[in-house]
Amino acid sequence: MIDTPIKDAATIIVLRNAARVPSVLMGQRGAGAAFMPGKFVFPGGAVDPNDAGVPLTPLNPLDETRLRSESTVSPVSLAAAAIRELWEETGQVLGAKSVWSDPPQGWRGFAATGHRPHGGALQFFFRAVTPRGRPRRFDARFFLALVDDLVTDPDDFCNAEDELAHLQWVPLAAARQFDLPFITQVVLAELIAHIKRGGPPASVPFFRNDDEAHLISRLSGKGPL
Repeated sequence: MIDTPIKDAATIIVLRNAARVPSVLMGQRGAGAAFMPGKFVFPGGAVDPNDAGVPLTPLNPLDETRLRSESTVSPVSLAAAAIRELWEETGQVLGAKSVWSDPPQGWRGFAATGHRPHGGALQFFFRAVTPRGRPRRFDARFFLALVDDLVTDPDDFCNAEDELAHLQWVPLAAARQFDLPFITQVVLAELIAHIKRGGPPASVPFFRNDDEAHLISRLSGKGPL
């Protein structure tokens, strides 16, 4: 079996109407995509080197500690990547009003909206590594954000790139009717439990998909349990 290199990645779950009819923002990957073709997914992708230097508003200290656990990638890079991917794939801006001069490549369109990425609106929610044997493998950190923190119209996707088709708000109650990756189904189950429970999770699930380690551990802020 080819041991495909693992790339660091970030994914963002935007939650809408949590108290009434909760839904999440998703889109469909192209049939010819090398990774998860045809699947409905959350916005997300690989961390870019330019993500490290963006003027991100501060993360929650507990989330920052959890992101540092078992990782050599900076929490800023991971959180910024999630916000950039949301912008690129949906045209939605999770930002704080700010004049941002000389943004790096990959961030110029976002900066032109008059905002900088709002790390404080993110909650580190889940982590998973793509199983072995796949053509591409990612160590993906999933972030949760609320629709109220978007500064754009949540139903306007006119600025989205064409990586995801059929962008829409998927009601959690109907999500299983869509063609979802297994890990997305697991994350949605965690999200449903989170909504019922309320408040930040006591720990963050980490699906390692490594034969030499337990399948799941928990990132609590004090290291895996």
